[in-house]
Amino acid sequence: MKAVVLGGTSGMGRAIAQRLAERGDAVFLLGLDEPDLERSASDLKARHPKHAPIGYALCDLERPEGFAAALDAADSALGGFDSVIVTAAMFATQDALEADVELARRLVTVNYANTVVFCEHARKRLLSRGGGRLTVFSSVAGDRGRKPVAIYGSSKAGLSVYLEALDHKFHAAGLSVLCVKPGFVKTAMTTGLKPPPFAGEPDRVAASVVRAMDARKPVLYAPGIWALILLIIRWLPRFVMRKINF
Repeated sequence: MKAVVLGGTSGMGRAIAQRLAERGDAVFLLGLDEPDLERSASDLKARHPKHAPIGYALCDLERPEGFAAALDAADSALGGFDSVIVTAAMFATQDALEADVELARRLVTVNYANTVVFCEHARKRLLSRGGGRLTVFSSVAGDRGRKPVAIYGSSKAGLSVYLEALDHKFHAAGLSVLCVKPGFVKTAMTTGLKPPPFAGEPDRVAASVVRAMDARKPVLYAPGIWALILLIIRWLPRFVMRKINF
């Protein structure tokens, strides 16, 4: 696998990049901060000294004008990539988003519109070379309209629908689209929040993501218990959803 990881300097992106590097896959990191990228690439190389050099380039989901150049750099370094993994996103609490309309605009733009634009750049490149893997992190928050994550969840709901449609349309052409729907995972994004039951650890979630990519699955709930939880939640009547604070 020749994989590009957007968000590869922290959290789930870093954990997945480590998993791929461990088994000898070529990895190219995309992220916001050049010193973080350099440190992450150096760390991966130190852990796996026999691995090919780990490349990196700047890519900011708030700056879509830079997407093509970042993917050009990845193509050049890898000799053509066959897999793209998107873990980068914005998160803020519902209270913070309700208090700051500009923050809400930024979050829904990054998590939906700009992520779709990045995926479209990646999709075209992958299909031009016969297909490949596109793995994108959505969230269980997008499976149902819920009071505590109304705005964040809506941004992920739109992304999940886009990824499902992408899978339907281009699967026969060789594009394998995996929509990852994590529950609460203990990463920097969730620092300061109280972990709920079934909170996931990054390394274990990363292992399940890589297995799902290899198996070319279309959807992955992680940890897996969330598939059952959301199956129940999706069938709850609206009057019940109004009463509970889930």
